[in-house]
Amino acid sequence: MILLDTAEAATELLARRSSIYSSRVRLPMINELMGWNFDFAFMPYNDYWRQHRKLMHQSFHPTASTRFHPHELRATHGLLRSLLDTPNDFMNHIRQLAGETIISVAYGLDVLPKDDPYITTAEKGVHPLVVAAVPGSFLVDLIPALKYVPDWLPFAGFKRKAKEWRELGRMMVDVPYEAAKRNIKSGNAAPSFTSYSLEILDENQDVELQESVIRNAAGTMFAAGSETTLSVIASSILGFLENPGALKKAQEEVDRVIGKGRLPTFDDEHSLPYVTAIVKETMRWRDVTPIAIPHLLDVDDEYKGYFLPAGSIVVPNAWAMLHDETIYPEPFRFNPDRFMKDGKINPAIRDPAHAAFGFGRRICPARYMATSAIWIAVALMVATFDITKAVDEDGNVIEPKNETRTGLACVPMPFECSITPRSENAKRLIRALAVNEG
Repeated sequence: MILLDTAEAATELLARRSSIYSSRVRLPMINELMGWNFDFAFMPYNDYWRQHRKLMHQSFHPTASTRFHPHELRATHGLLRSLLDTPNDFMNHIRQLAGETIISVAYGLDVLPKDDPYITTAEKGVHPLVVAAVPGSFLVDLIPALKYVPDWLPFAGFKRKAKEWRELGRMMVDVPYEAAKRNIKSGNAAPSFTSYSLEILDENQDVELQESVIRNAAGTMFAAGSETTLSVIASSILGFLENPGALKKAQEEVDRVIGKGRLPTFDDEHSLPYVTAIVKETMRWRDVTPIAIPHLLDVDDEYKGYFLPAGSIVVPNAWAMLHDETIYPEPFRFNPDRFMKDGKINPAIRDPAHAAFGFGRRICPARYMATSAIWIAVALMVATFDITKAVDEDGNVIEPKNETRTGLACVPMPFECSITPRSENAKRLIRALAVNEG
C-alpha cells in the first residue's frame, strides 16, 4: 500500500502517469456479490469504463453542466420552503435537496416533497454500499475465495446480506431509468442526463451496450452525489456556527449585490466571491472523502528513488493535502477569508478542488454540477436565513456536536442549531417561490 500525502506526489503519479495508476482494487463484496459492478467508480480501468467516462464528460463538462441549473435551483427553492416551515429538521431537508437534485438531473423525474418513492428506493440501494465500503467490514474482501462458500453455512451471513443488497441496488438503477424511458416515449419527459444521452445513441453501434452505459452512469450518480452534497451543505452550517463572522460577511455581500427585492441566481455567481470562498473553505475544512477511492498500480514504477511494484494499492490522502498548514495556515479553522484578496477570489491560493474530487482520470466527472448545486444552496441560505447556535430552555448555548459518520463519504452526525428567517421580506420572497413554481 502506497500513501500519497502531498498534492505534488498525487499529481505526478495519478495525473501525469494516469495510464498506469487509474485502475481499481478488486472489491469482492461490493462488485461481485452485491452487484455494484454497474458503478463505474469501482470499475477497472478498461474500454468499458472509458465509455462511461466519455458519456459523463459529454453531459457534465463546464458548459454542458449549466443545462442543469434549473433543476438545481428548483430543488434549492424547495429547501428554503422546508427550512421556513420546519427548521429543526434541516438535515433531512438537505438530504431531500440532494436526492431531488440528482433524481431530476439524472432522469428528469419530479419528486414528492416528502417520502418520495424514487428517493426512498435510491437511499435503500445506497445504504448497503455505505456499510460495505468501510475497510475491513467483510472478510471476503481479504479472502476472495470465501465468495464461493455455500449460502447456508452459519458463517455465510455476508452472502445472504449481499443477495438482499444486490436486489436493492438493482432497483435503485432500474426503477427510475424505466420511468424516465416511459416519460420519454410518451413525450412527457423533462430534459435530463438520460434523455440527452438517449438522443445521441448511435444506431450503427451496439444499442444494448450503449443503453447499459447510460443506465449504469445514471445509477452511479445518486451513489456518488447524495451523501457528498448532504455532507458539504451540512458542513457549511457547522462552519457558520464556528465562525459567525463568515456568515455576516456573506450576508453583507448578498445584500450589497442583490438588494432586498429578489434572491440570488446562478447569474450572480461572479458577483458573490465571498459565497464562493465559503464553498471552497467548506470543501477544504471538512473533506467529504478524506482518502478518496484507492487506485491500483498496473505495472512496476519508480518515483524519487522508490520502487513501486505492480499491484500496489495507491491511496491519495486528500485530508492531508487539504490540511497542509504550509498551503492553508491554521488548517483546522473555518476561514473563508483565506481565499479572498482585495474583494476577489485569490488565484494564488490552491483551490481545494485539486484534492476534493479525486485525481487523474478518476476525478469526479460531475464535479462542476456538484459545485454549482452546493453554491446555489449556500447562496440562498445566506440570503434568507440567520444560522446560529441553539439555546436550551434556560438560555444556555448548545454547542454543536462535531461528530462524523465515516464510510465511503464522511457526513456530519445530526447536530442542533437555530435557523430563522432574516426578515419578513425574506419570508415573503421564499413564499413567492412556491407561487411561481406551483
